[in-house]
Amino acid sequence: MQDPRIRLACAFLLSIAAFISIAGAIAAFLWWLVFTSRWKSIRHFRAMLATLLLFVLVAAVMVFTGTNGLSYLTRMTAILLVGTWVYADSRPGDFLATGTWLCGTRMGFELGMIAEMAMGVAQGLTDDFSRIRIAMAQKEQPWGIRRILPAGRILIWDALRRADDTAELLAMRGYRGGGTICTRFSPQAPEIVAGACATAALVFACFLR
Repeated sequence: MQDPRIRLACAFLLSIAAFISIAGAIAAFLWWLVFTSRWKSIRHFRAMLATLLLFVLVAAVMVFTGTNGLSYLTRMTAILLVGTWVYADSRPGDFLATGTWLCGTRMGFELGMIAEMAMGVAQGLTDDFSRIRIAMAQKEQPWGIRRILPAGRILIWDALRRADDTAELLAMRGYRGGGTICTRFSPQAPEIVAGACATAALVFACFLR
């Protein structure tokens, strides 16, 4: 999906549909099967499995406490699949262009820039985590909870340091807020159909709450 406006709108609509009801979650999953490249849209398969395992554990606890854990697991799985698809299909500048188009050159530009920086931080954390795993394998050290906690502290520290460096760089270049970006959107017919189906999924979820 090339048009970032339709891609982000689909993700927003499908996430709301999955959150509203199980029917919406099933509709979001079917949309994911039809309009994405399925498993190829998952950039980090291990991270997705780890997140899914966390959802399963939470759902199990909910079942043992007498709440509807199956409903939680179904909804969160659908949201996870949609989220991984958006992350895999995102390109640098998508959020900036969409934000400026939607909310103008002041607030929209700033919101888009914040989203772009967040995506950059997420990608940086993923790359750093992969380097830590490689370093541990080269040292032949076992990977477990004792290694994860120190690695997490390093990742958080690096993310905060990069954010501080970015803010300092923007200040040095005289950024005062707002900006413009020249982007041409060219939605294709399949993308328009996908957007219409995402809207229909939300309507379907609202009626079957």
